Amino acid sequence: MENNAIEFGDAGGSSSPPSEVVKTVVLVGRTSNGKSATGNSILGRRAFKSMLRTTSVTSTCEMHTTLLENGHNLVVIDTPGLFDCSAKPEFIGREIAKCINLAKDGIHAILLVASVRTRFSTKEKASVLMLQAFFGANIIDHMIVVFTCGDDLEENEETLYDFLDSDCDQHLKETLRMCGNRCVLFNNKTKDEVQKSEQLKQLLALVNAGVDKNGGKPYISKQFVELKTGAKSQFFYDAPAAKVNPEEEEFKFEELQKSYDEHLKRITETVV
Repeated sequence: MENNAIEFGDAGGSSSPPSEVVKTVVLVGRTSNGKSATGNSILGRRAFKSMLRTTSVTSTCEMHTTLLENGHNLVVIDTPGLFDCSAKPEFIGREIAKCINLAKDGIHAILLVASVRTRFSTKEKASVLMLQAFFGANIIDHMIVVFTCGDDLEENEETLYDFLDSDCDQHLKETLRMCGNRCVLFNNKTKDEVQKSEQLKQLLALVNAGVDKNGGKPYISKQFVELKTGAKSQFFYDAPAAKVNPEEEEFKFEELQKSYDEHLKRITETVV
């Protein structure tokens, strides 16, 4: 089978008990790129609701856990289309806060899900910059690009390397450069157990390599600390760490709207 991961190392690691080793990955990306399907492939079961739709099937952040072959726990957090044009600022703020609550011990990897079927647009480049605005600039050091619809490339007898060499526009090149060219190809439709296992191993190797490169620690920004301590930050208001139910979280929407609009304006102006 073709190796469809880039910049990866050993997918193994310590044989510590699962209670001691937990890694958290967060799926982000544009609606219809296959975030939920990718989450299900990682988990090895249909946990997240996934259907072919032009509107988001995932309405709020959701978390599931799987036990890996090496005995480690992997937490997978699926997110709605946070950076879609239709997403309202208060919705984005609430869901980012919920994501941070769910990833209570930090994030080991941000998985930016992109499809080989659609071009990597300026909106997706802007969403990367928005991730940095919300989570902190260094979140990019923990980002991996997961390309979906690997079955399309297989039909054309192409590898991920072939795709990137022939159809890699400037926005995608820049995003890959920013995250150290960490990327992997997923076929979420495959029934081949060997292929399922191999693509997961390639992803986990990238996650582990990123964690090792960042000193073995998950990413925790000041937003995590402020949310845990109950302090207010620029984007999150009065969001207690114990609460993850959107109906229970209260935000100052007018302030959030103004803050979000200002950042969005500045960020989108930098994408050309």
